[in-house]
Amino acid sequence: MFSGKSEELMRRVRRARIAGINALVISHALDTRAELFAVTSHIGVTVPAVPVPDVTALAEAARREDFDLIAIDEAQFFGPDLIPVVDDLLSRGIDVIVEGLCVTFDGTPFEPLPSFMAVAEDVTKLTAVCTICGRDAVFHERLSADAVGAATDIDASHIGGLDSYVARCREHFGTGTEGN
Repeated sequence: MFSGKSEELMRRVRRARIAGINALVISHALDTRAELFAVTSHIGVTVPAVPVPDVTALAEAARREDFDLIAIDEAQFFGPDLIPVVDDLLSRGIDVIVEGLCVTFDGTPFEPLPSFMAVAEDVTKLTAVCTICGRDAVFHERLSADAVGAATDIDASHIGGLDSYVARCREHFGTGTEGN
């Protein structure tokens, strides 16, 4: 979180559209932090998107038109069932950008991103800034100690920004140290 993943996705989509590429941006319907029909970064940059509740709806949206590029924001919300859908899109000659978190707020792998990273032709791993020391932060911690359920149980309570999560480097992850 807070590494610029959505901004990078939007940058790539904007460049593709300038080149005349027909691109579809998909967001998860659970992500209602800003506009429902847009991907919005933490700094307020937006791009129109189609919100879908699951991978079946994602596959249907991708078939509605002859898209050259499908960009999927917050892919972790779709879970491992996203993998065969992306494989199908790729086999049909559609370029796919998959963006999301590769670790949960408790520091464990967050599928489907680790699986995608293993087989992708290109991976760009972005880091945030640790709010304690300023080093690269590959982890994020949930601020609320009242969290219930596993970190991979996706529901609306898992979606948040600076009010719910903080970026942490390896040294400060899990230490209980407060920060910004």
